[in-house]
Amino acid sequence: MFHKGWLVTEDQDTVKGDVKYDMETNAVQVVVENEKVKTFSSKKILYFEIYDNVLKTYRQFYSIPYQVESNYKIPIIFEVLYEGQTSLLVREKIVMTTDPYSQAYFNGPAGSSEKLSFTYYFVDTKGNMKMYKGKKNHLFEILDKNTDQVREYVKVNKLKTDEMRDIVRITAFYNSL
Repeated sequence: MFHKGWLVTEDQDTVKGDVKYDMETNAVQVVVENEKVKTFSSKKILYFEIYDNVLKTYRQFYSIPYQVESNYKIPIIFEVLYEGQTSLLVREKIVMTTDPYSQAYFNGPAGSSEKLSFTYYFVDTKGNMKMYKGKKNHLFEILDKNTDQVREYVKVNKLKTDEMRDIVRITAFYNSL
């Protein structure tokens, strides 16, 4: 899906137009005014921003070097969900899910559908990045300062540590301490 937006290349050029991103291939396409499509790999991008018509909000993405092997980093695309002393980033991918309880399951092949899956990352001001495994205890290992206050905030507000909106709220609270 294309969205109105713009991107900044590693050469500091700004390209405006309809933007489409693909996190699986770490590529961004931009349709410029003359209907020409330009494709950029994450190696050639610093930043891009879109206005998502579905979510009715602006979304920001950065191409950030990420360690894929013990001694090898490559730039990949991350969306910024919260920016602060500890920032929250996310990567999305489309996964196929199967519903074993669908009517089709009992009469033939199970019903399957596509859905978005999210992987969250926390980054500190020094650039240290930690992938969040989605478990509450792991969240408190990452957000390791004022843990008792953060635990209480999660409990009192009945926040779920595996839902995007709640993880953003927890991160914002953590940064306010």
